[in-house]
Amino acid sequence: MPCTVIVGAFWGDEGKGKIISYLALKDKLDVCVRTGSVNAAHTVWYKGNRYALHMVPAAFVYEKCRLLIGAGSNIEVKQLLEEIDQTNTKNRIGVDNQASIIEEKHAIQDKANAHLKQVVGTTGRGVGPAIEERVRRTAKLAKDILELKPYLTDVSEEVNNAMDIGKKVLLEGTQGLLLSLYHGTYPYVTGRDTSAAAICSEAGVGPTKVDEVLIVFKSFMTRVGAGPLPGEITKEEAIKRGWFETAAGTGRDRRSAPFNFELAKKAVTLNGATQAAVTKLDILFPTCKGAKTYDDLPKDAKQFIKEIEKQTSIPVVLIGTGPEALDIIDRRK
Repeated sequence: MPCTVIVGAFWGDEGKGKIISYLALKDKLDVCVRTGSVNAAHTVWYKGNRYALHMVPAAFVYEKCRLLIGAGSNIEVKQLLEEIDQTNTKNRIGVDNQASIIEEKHAIQDKANAHLKQVVGTTGRGVGPAIEERVRRTAKLAKDILELKPYLTDVSEEVNNAMDIGKKVLLEGTQGLLLSLYHGTYPYVTGRDTSAAAICSEAGVGPTKVDEVLIVFKSFMTRVGAGPLPGEITKEEAIKRGWFETAAGTGRDRRSAPFNFELAKKAVTLNGATQAAVTKLDILFPTCKGAKTYDDLPKDAKQFIKEIEKQTSIPVVLIGTGPEALDIIDRRK
């Protein structure tokens, strides 16, 4: 460290929440900044409990970590306050003064847009209309909301000051590169950029302050909503392989496809990734479940990891072998 960016490689659902929660516990993070909007949820399994978090950073599992929501984020106030209560983080969470607000009218507009709902597959949470209003310079900001007054802060100032004195900082991206408004499968994308550069921008951290960009792959690919998915298999086949999933935030079915090395290379290039994590290796290779060391992995699983490293030219440093936050093979030095 002291500053690491976590970014998704494909269309989201890669298991970023698991990786972030592991790093929070293992590395004893000092600060974690969440970016993005309420339409993306990070799933964290910790001590047998499941958390699907739309707003609170997944690093909440480490009780000494300062949790922040960046200026580039879009906040649904009711959702945020509910998650603060759920995670018992009232005394250590901060919201940037300039984070913008998703109002009820935005969700109504989102759901009424037939093109977005039926063709693109929007979640209907109001993110797109809220971003539109922000671009028009008419949006409400966090500093305008009475319920958020106890949490207001200057996130960029906090984060940069923390890094200047050597504290460990993690910038938490949401969704995945291929949902980026600029670099994704347009028009089947979200309303913002989802790359590592955008994560830094939303948090208020300059690119030269970043030490590592950790890209998260899942051992197979999934996406919700419409849009291309190379190599897509049927729902029946996904169930048979154990790949079928539903979205943590919306409950929608996730479509499935095998891991795509060409897309992985693209994601590494566009994010400037320096390291990789691979989650759900135990789903692709069931005998990996619960493995704690790389040597415990079967030959075919090791070959898969080696192929990712060969094709992307970066090391796979974290490997998920189960759902819990600590079900990880850590290959970092």
